[in-house]
Amino acid sequence: MRTRLDTATKEHDPPFAIVDLDAFDGNADDLVRRAGGLPIRVASKSVRVRALLERVLDRPGYAGVMCYSLAEALWLSDHDLSDDLLVAYPTVDHGALRRLAADERARGRVTIVVDSVEHLDVVRAALGAHHPPIRVCLELDVSWRPAPGLHVGPRRSPVHTARDAGELAAAIARRPGFRLVGVMAYEGQIAGLGDRPPGRPVRGAVLRWVQRRSAAELVERRGAAVAAVRRVAELEFVNGGGTGSLEVTGADPAVTELAAGSGLVGPTLFDGYRGFRPRPAVLFALPVVRRPARGVATLFAGGYVASGTGTPDRLPSPYLPVGLKLLPLEGAGEVQTPVVGRAADSLRPGDRVWLRHAKAGEPAERFTHYHLVRGDAVERTVPTYRGEGQCFG
Repeated sequence: MRTRLDTATKEHDPPFAIVDLDAFDGNADDLVRRAGGLPIRVASKSVRVRALLERVLDRPGYAGVMCYSLAEALWLSDHDLSDDLLVAYPTVDHGALRRLAADERARGRVTIVVDSVEHLDVVRAALGAHHPPIRVCLELDVSWRPAPGLHVGPRRSPVHTARDAGELAAAIARRPGFRLVGVMAYEGQIAGLGDRPPGRPVRGAVLRWVQRRSAAELVERRGAAVAAVRRVAELEFVNGGGTGSLEVTGADPAVTELAAGSGLVGPTLFDGYRGFRPRPAVLFALPVVRRPARGVATLFAGGYVASGTGTPDRLPSPYLPVGLKLLPLEGAGEVQTPVVGRAADSLRPGDRVWLRHAKAGEPAERFTHYHLVRGDAVERTVPTYRGEGQCFG
């Protein structure tokens, strides 16, 4: 594989990033298989390349985009990427809200998430008391709370119970200028945590125990919450899940659609699942610039550290040639990244080392373009969001 990638990109000087289209398309097919017939809404933050989002949306089994900011959703609407754009995180961006209110076409395409009346107040503060109808989606907290004071899952919405959901839905219905069209419920403790973390069997066993019990509790609670909301509003969708929980979430009768994005790319944080294994589709190449000692090669740049916990699993990982690893006391650096291992002795200045990022979409914040590779050739080169001059957070 290394020879194939080196051959395909021989005209390009690293650092650069590529998408292996065979892996990307294979991953897309596997997500559809795992979804069991439910449509998948593509999580744009895990891609951040319009050409790749278009590629996925053209495939059977995919419908709509889960955006991570309102400004992004408006930009994608301007480019006619999709007529179904869900902003999955609350917005307090007054400028973007004013642009949404002024754009009739976008108002029919874009749905913003709310989890409290305070979010409605933000919209009113931005647009005034009398504004065009804004589509909203209620976010339900689906963390697991097995005992008082114990919270397992992301810290997201305060709407936890069916009663909470019904009361917020009723409050939305009473507010002129809002139309409640959806419910979102992302179970991050199931979808975002690998149940077979490499080298940590005890942690894996505990995670599987937690995930089974969380999933069982959630079916009843989410169903009751959705029923409470449906008594107030006619819903277009109930969104749930993520790459790591498609089968589990898809079995919940209350859910009408799933979400996924990371499974298209196959970052290292998704290596630790028992039930599936995405192929690495996005890689980046760094050049060897030094050979400071036997068994050591130094690469240019490379400090592309993923967001989150700040733990070693957020560092990029050497991938090809096989047999390289980072130095624990240096890691991946701003201007240089040493790698060690027997494979280092075969490297010379100017050679390439291929690495994987820990998260799916974040390499697109580092590179302005991706080279799309098919076989041993670059099929085309496309801009990332950054390459189109966009940065949404």
